[in-house]
Amino acid sequence: MRFVLICALAVVGAVACSQKKQPPVAAHSPLADSADQVMYGARFNLTDKGLQRAQLQADTAYFFEDNTRIELENVHTTFFTATGAKNAVLTSNRGRFNSRTNNMVARKNVVVVSEDGRRLTTPELNYNQQTNEIFSDSAFVMTEPNRRLEGIGFRSDPDMKNIRILKAASGLARGVSTEAASTSSTPPTTPKR
Repeated sequence: MRFVLICALAVVGAVACSQKKQPPVAAHSPLADSADQVMYGARFNLTDKGLQRAQLQADTAYFFEDNTRIELENVHTTFFTATGAKNAVLTSNRGRFNSRTNNMVARKNVVVVSEDGRRLTTPELNYNQQTNEIFSDSAFVMTEPNRRLEGIGFRSDPDMKNIRILKAASGLARGVSTEAASTSSTPPTTPKR
């Protein structure tokens, strides 16, 4: 009986040892293998003639091409007015920053929220630091109190007060639906006589 008990304990011990959990392995980005440099908790100030236009933050930044192309993960960008007041925040899963031009491309689940409640969602958005403009050729949805706009392509200031829809615009304002086949920014041409 004693021998059977010892054998049973040995089998249970062997099974328990073979079922050990492996330590968790962190997700590895393939960008890290070819990057010149990797930075965690990256922060960049985007300025124009000494005026801060935006502050770009990312959980991880991968530097390429002599540190001029920076691939970003978990992007958080705060935009500022000419007087330095915060006017909008952009978040996205991915992004790219060009340190030569100070321009940024945000990709995957891009959301821009202005200080007064406007919200824009799109799969991809560009930010031109020199013109202080956000724009996209992708589909987008912009919502604000009592209004919803949808379209393909837009140009706007970061707080979305002056938005120009490029095509396929439709919207809903206080229960009234509006649609337009195209609201291109180019003025109509006058026929020549």
